[in-house]
Amino acid sequence: MNNKASDSFTLKNDNNVEITFTAHGGRLISIKAPSPTGEIIDVVVGYDTVEESLKGDGYFAAICGRFANRIADGKFELDGVKYQLDINNSPNHLHGGRDGFNNRVFDVEAITKVGAVAAYKLTLISPDGDQNYPGELTLSVIYSLTADNQFCIEYEAETTKATIINLTSHPYINLAGSGNVLNHEVQLMANKFTPIDAIVGTCVGDIAAVSGTAFDFTSSKKLNEALTSDFDQVKLVDGIDHNFVINNGGNGVVLAAIVKDPESGRKLEVYTDQPGVQVYTGNHFDGSEIGKGGRPIVKYGGIALETQIFPNSPNCEAYPNAILRPGEKYKHTCIYKFC
Repeated sequence: MNNKASDSFTLKNDNNVEITFTAHGGRLISIKAPSPTGEIIDVVVGYDTVEESLKGDGYFAAICGRFANRIADGKFELDGVKYQLDINNSPNHLHGGRDGFNNRVFDVEAITKVGAVAAYKLTLISPDGDQNYPGELTLSVIYSLTADNQFCIEYEAETTKATIINLTSHPYINLAGSGNVLNHEVQLMANKFTPIDAIVGTCVGDIAAVSGTAFDFTSSKKLNEALTSDFDQVKLVDGIDHNFVINNGGNGVVLAAIVKDPESGRKLEVYTDQPGVQVYTGNHFDGSEIGKGGRPIVKYGGIALETQIFPNSPNCEAYPNAILRPGEKYKHTCIYKFC
């Protein structure tokens, strides 16, 4: 197929939900979603054009891998062999390294999928030794849209050697279309989270209860309530950049999160079969990056809900398995439903 990085593709249904993405990183350029009154806006943070997207923030709404999130010191051991990965988020490895899947050009083809009104299949081969990961990885991702506004992302991968894998999609959602998301109401089906170690800069194997902390989103509450708290985990990263342990996660597709914008009435539901969801509130945005409509991308300008295995899992026995072996198939489903 030999797609170009700038090639773009669109999924649309009769409710005027319209999703456009590029071959470059499978990056979601826009997600247009109606409010209950029919007002349609773009709810994904990013840029106005494909050309700006190619030059801009490398993770905006892209597929991240081979290992999404962080690996401490970029090191892991597998079957007695020690591996050193790229350090691109000092002191750790993040989202597959400097040349992760977010920077790759996928082959894209339109397909027919039962239950979907439109679907595309994205494929990529990551060679043995790519970013120092072992094994040739063959990856396919299906983007599909249903009549009831479910944007489904389905990952599958196989390897020629034992390797580690953790894939995710990284859209920042702002259901108001601009400004910050402090007024967004969030509910997480998660009674636990994995704390960040202040020295290591990622998780080290601990699992903690959210009860009694600012991270208790078991009932819907405004993001601002957590982001203005004095909780040490919030102060550590100046916001939220944490993995939440989904109740009954990893055992079939379940509801993981609900996000609402009370002003527009838009609502997003997130479903997954993964054990965790990384919640990131755009803490690093400072207005220096110019986004859609020529507007600066402000701090807390969007919320990312990245379904995945836990951060640093290869180095934490208590965390879910992130190893993929020959003959096995990695599978991961994430659904963003716009209500």
